[in-house]
Amino acid sequence: MDEIISAHEAEYGVKPECIASAPGRFHLVGEHTWFFKDKTLSMAVNIPVYVAVSSRSDSNFRFEFAQLKERKRSAISTLKFKKEDKWANAVKAVLYGFSAGGFTLKGMNFTIWSETLPSAGFGITTAVKVASAWAIRELCGFRCTQEQMLQILDRANKLFLGTDTHRADSYAAIYSKENSLLLTDYSLNTFDIIPFKLKNRAVILTDARVPRIVTWNEESLQQPENVLLLGELKERKANVYGGWQYEENHAEVNEVLSVVSEDTKRRLICIMQEHKNVLDAVTAINKADFASFARAVNRSHEIMRDMYDISCPEIDWILKRVQELDENPDDYRNPVNCGRITGKGFGRCVYTIIRDCDIEKYRAKLAEYERIFGFKPECHIVKPAKGVRLI
Repeated sequence: MDEIISAHEAEYGVKPECIASAPGRFHLVGEHTWFFKDKTLSMAVNIPVYVAVSSRSDSNFRFEFAQLKERKRSAISTLKFKKEDKWANAVKAVLYGFSAGGFTLKGMNFTIWSETLPSAGFGITTAVKVASAWAIRELCGFRCTQEQMLQILDRANKLFLGTDTHRADSYAAIYSKENSLLLTDYSLNTFDIIPFKLKNRAVILTDARVPRIVTWNEESLQQPENVLLLGELKERKANVYGGWQYEENHAEVNEVLSVVSEDTKRRLICIMQEHKNVLDAVTAINKADFASFARAVNRSHEIMRDMYDISCPEIDWILKRVQELDENPDDYRNPVNCGRITGKGFGRCVYTIIRDCDIEKYRAKLAEYERIFGFKPECHIVKPAKGVRLI
């Protein structure tokens, strides 16, 4: 905390009047199903982002990202998206979200402090937005409910950045609790806190540093007609979390999806299977059945790789090595470790949940990965963290 205070004072000549912190996050299962109103299982992690704010005597805004040693500027009258502003657009978007909601802003200085950069894809940009929103509310004395804060973030994303709002991202940054996961139901825009305690295991986020490439346009799948098709395949089930599941009769599925191309059909079936993986993972967590949970996670990666086409050889290599850490790596029914691709884009990051006794073996595998592929990975041992807070 002393670092961000010192950085803010060195940059602006005054100490911050308020500081907010929000956690990074990753999605365990279901991160590509939001458009189809399905479910996403997420973990906020102890990779914090801090935003410090102080008032100005004019109507200007100044932004500094301490680790990047970059500075940006704007003003209330010129609050526009600029591609070259990169990370600063996240804060500017939140300012716009307040302004478009009728709140009167004043000039402010911002300092962002994060040991993990937004490019890693661990929810850092969302954490910047959420921490900024809470800091602005505190500094300006705005009276906003939690629902109003979500609306501000929605306006920031949709109207300023021109992107969709992924509620799982916002919910994880705002509402998460320690020793818990967060399950978002997009059909209702609600969430549940799922207690999650691991015994003798660690959660490791690994940035494999693979250059991101787009192998296909995901927006081509996210079309209203595809939502309607999957809607036909949803069936009510009283004994299932959320009250519904996808049709499992192969003949029925093939008939409904016969109107789309084979690539689209394969990816829509992947969405359906991913929903089941979410339900299976949550059921296993509630029963403290790690093997069943691990199977759901491993199946999720397999279909993301084979059916959704988003993995890459480097990520697959890491996860194959994770499987080999088991005493019986061919026993797929009772895995003791698991992992899956995660993060922004179609590659680069992976999470693994492995036994404490396997951590050093995993690090040795990453050293081998660097020798083979030439990318130096960065890994973080993380644990579930609380949502946004004022400091």
